[in-house]
Amino acid sequence: MHTVVRSASRTVVIGPDQPFCVIGERLNPTGRRIFQDQLRAGDLSRIELDVAEQVAGGAMMLDVNMGVPLLDEADLLSRVVRLVQGMTDLPLCIDSSVVEALDAGLAAYEGKALVNSVTAEDDRLAAILPLVKRYGAAVVALPNDEEEIPEDPARRLELARKIVDVATGRYGIPAEDIVIDPLAMPVGADTSLVTKTLETISMIRDELGVNMTLGASNVSFGMPHRHALGAAFLPMAMHAGLTSAIMDARTPQIVDAVKAADLLLGNDEWGANWISMFRARQAG
Repeated sequence: MHTVVRSASRTVVIGPDQPFCVIGERLNPTGRRIFQDQLRAGDLSRIELDVAEQVAGGAMMLDVNMGVPLLDEADLLSRVVRLVQGMTDLPLCIDSSVVEALDAGLAAYEGKALVNSVTAEDDRLAAILPLVKRYGAAVVALPNDEEEIPEDPARRLELARKIVDVATGRYGIPAEDIVIDPLAMPVGADTSLVTKTLETISMIRDELGVNMTLGASNVSFGMPHRHALGAAFLPMAMHAGLTSAIMDARTPQIVDAVKAADLLLGNDEWGANWISMFRARQAG
């Protein structure tokens, strides 16, 4: 199954037979006090640097989140979406928990975006899926509901199935436009959580066949030497069936691990991407 996203001039295909889709995570003020202060002051200059670093690092899409307390998120997100589109032709993942901000960001976007995100909560499905349908977007879906963020992989699969059924049956959204997030949890909180995520990925691949993404940095949160953990986790997740991740595209150790896994899993014919990546670095 292929999920297709587009900017005005570039198309990215996410799928199990495609190179792993690296979605840059950096355009997000969460945990970045200085960046938040700049945005409150109307200073958008940092965005150009964040975009350039992620493009140079190998990002294939960029996640854009502008959730800053006490700011008009809808206005800011729409302005930043337009700004980023002028800096790069990479497709965008428009990221907000605020429905009005998602609407504004999608209205400003030229192409087919990936919406981040919806959950299995009934009110969130009813609020966000009509937007996804109206704008012809794809959507990231998290298998948690009003009651819990489940640890049990079987329960995550059950909620993922619910989202797919509601999106396809009630709103007419194609299954290929639903990208499930199998829920990556910090290994520092519980060392069994990563194996549960990997099991969830395998179950969703085998039973639903949809594409998947997750916030890869969540796995290493709170731990030392986070890049090594990310570089180890992602190839394992790719082998289980993960087809994309919102991740640190600026860190060669992590991007190299993904590109190496593409080659070893048969998604880089003749090693063309692997070889060209290193030739580009040598030339640079």
